[in-house]
Amino acid sequence: MKILHCPLNGDRNISEFSYGGEFKVMPDQNTCTDEAWADYVFNSDNIAGVVTEWWMHTPSSYWFIAERHTVSDEILATYDPREFFQKKGLSPQDFLGQSVEYKSAEESKS
Repeated sequence: MKILHCPLNGDRNISEFSYGGEFKVMPDQNTCTDEAWADYVFNSDNIAGVVTEWWMHTPSSYWFIAERHTVSDEILATYDPREFFQKKGLSPQDFLGQSVEYKSAEESKS
């Protein structure tokens, strides 16, 4: 049985969770091009390595962020969204359609 740590509910069976997609900063839908909006909605980087993703604990409808290694499928860390935004220097307003530069964990270290 695979266990995933939920920041709100603790360790739970993976069957209680729904994958929400890759974490991306949303472009401002009022000013971005159609191509930029389509890229945000439909495309993902699909890298082999550590990715940042949205997950939801389905019984409680709690959304959170997980860092997962796509090759080993190991969950490296999970974060409450506020904690994650704070760690990355973002705010929820940045995520909801404002222009910001998101730096990956590797870029933030340099």
